[in-house]
Amino acid sequence: MRLLIVLLVVASAASASELDWWKTALIYQIYPRSFKDSNGDGIGDLNGITQKLPYLQQTGVDAVWLSPIYKSPMYDFGYDIADYREIQDEYGTMADFDNLLNEAKSLGIRVVLDFVPNHTSNESAWFERSAARAAPYGDYYVWADGRNATDENGTVYAMPPSNWVSNFRKSAWEYHPGRGQYYLHQFVIGQPDLNYRSDSVQEAMKDVLRFWLDKGVSGFRVDAVNKLYEADPNNYGGVYPDEPLSEIPGLGPDDYEYLIHVYTENLNETYDVVYDWRDLLDEYIATQGEYKIMMTETYADLSLMIKYYGTKTRNGSIPFNFSFLEDITMNSTAWDIKTVIDRWMTYMPSGRVANWVNGNHDKSRVGTRQGVDRIDAMNMLALILPGVAVTYQGEEIGMVDGYVSWNDTVDPWGCNTDDPVAYASVSRDPERTPYQWDGSAHAGFSTAASTWLPVADNYLTLNLAAQIAAQKSHYHFYKDVVANRKSPAIQEGDLDTKALSESLLVVTRLLPGEAGMLGVVNLAAEAQTIDLTSLKILPSDLEVVASGVNCALEKNATLTKSSIPVSAHCALLFRSGIVGGGNAAGAHYLSLPLVLLVVATYSITACFS
Repeated sequence: MRLLIVLLVVASAASASELDWWKTALIYQIYPRSFKDSNGDGIGDLNGITQKLPYLQQTGVDAVWLSPIYKSPMYDFGYDIADYREIQDEYGTMADFDNLLNEAKSLGIRVVLDFVPNHTSNESAWFERSAARAAPYGDYYVWADGRNATDENGTVYAMPPSNWVSNFRKSAWEYHPGRGQYYLHQFVIGQPDLNYRSDSVQEAMKDVLRFWLDKGVSGFRVDAVNKLYEADPNNYGGVYPDEPLSEIPGLGPDDYEYLIHVYTENLNETYDVVYDWRDLLDEYIATQGEYKIMMTETYADLSLMIKYYGTKTRNGSIPFNFSFLEDITMNSTAWDIKTVIDRWMTYMPSGRVANWVNGNHDKSRVGTRQGVDRIDAMNMLALILPGVAVTYQGEEIGMVDGYVSWNDTVDPWGCNTDDPVAYASVSRDPERTPYQWDGSAHAGFSTAASTWLPVADNYLTLNLAAQIAAQKSHYHFYKDVVANRKSPAIQEGDLDTKALSESLLVVTRLLPGEAGMLGVVNLAAEAQTIDLTSLKILPSDLEVVASGVNCALEKNATLTKSSIPVSAHCALLFRSGIVGGGNAAGAHYLSLPLVLLVVATYSITACFS
């Protein structure tokens, strides 16, 4: 009987672990094309990812999120999907994916896939059948007749159905001569928008989710989710209404920001679709015994992002915290950073899980956006705040944007500028350059004569192998912080933020009965000595458990809270003594966790252009 009770307790604990893994997960985004090339063709692939899984396990990653690996003509490098159930040839085979999934699971790493529901490729069989009006695909996409216009000579000509503009510039409508109508594409011409007012489309996309869930993936990141719905023409006399002008100076009709997107973004119907997907994922929790995570990409006002969490009666997704990604800049003060953190935690519904995103394949890297001296600070902040942390490949070693010339540019966003100067301001290629593994040719990414994008010029000195060999590095600091992220204080502790001044931010995590942690970051250009005796609950003695690249204090050093010397541009993580009142002198204190981040802001004159 006693043995049975023990077995039941162990089984219950394992079940809880499987169901709660996502709440404090460290998720590592892999852009497969740029991670590791295993076959020498200059393009990263699935087998390359599999080769590097031990590295990710050693780093402390809980799950990997793979940018699209599906069959695609690659006009937008995988976000134009021809077949959701096939692997793109240059990435490998389905057998390669199954092997990656099995190897990852054997190492305790979960696999999350990119789900791209807003559009397919125009080379998809769905689109070809829809263009031919074949049942049931006729209404799978957003089709519309053009508008008639008359030129100055009285000649009648056809115009697009509305003034809507693609995210990648120019009209969001493209005429299809075979069907004799225009189709909507909110991104490149080769990405026709699906029609979510069709029940058949909604069921087809659920079947895509089921296909990969049946294989055993642990969830999805959902791309461009806030663009699923457009205005219903039935509510506007059978036509698609023009969007109002933004009146931003210097923009023209081809620019996306020229319009205010009231008819093509954040429509209320979108949320119900996301909630339905959550219901579907929840069905697999019962059958596979594992929580299936869903994270949604939504560049929108915070109040609109937060709605993706769900309602009182329906669960939703984790909306990516793009406030953390975009609203903290190289000029942010401690007050600014506190505001960004507090706003998310305030807006987030009770009982939901926060997340902190430092970068992705669409945004310049931290070292470029905020300056290299903020790399350790921002990595630490993302890792010690409550909830999910998302790291884009290369941020753990402090990669910065690579230079990609006009001739080497392949990103459609950059190419659509038709401008060999202006392209650099919008191209996403610089943050997608290959991972810098070592100082060998092409940074150890590939043995090919050339790679799909050029490797960043600084790879000889900035690479993983060099950082592992160095006594101190961004990678050592990142890995040390990840190890301490597993502490109960960071996993479960309450959050409090205090801006002590324009340059000092304090972030505390408190959990009764556990040892504390203390993080100190000085982003100022001069060294500072900090006195934290005003934090009464914090024990006097502190031990350094992670030391950033610019810090004079070394790991394992001890000091007191009354005098904490912090070098310029330094990030430190301490373990505190046990917090609370003991029963007698010399007795152990009641353990109370504390995680503290002190940030001093600074100015920087150089930035990527």
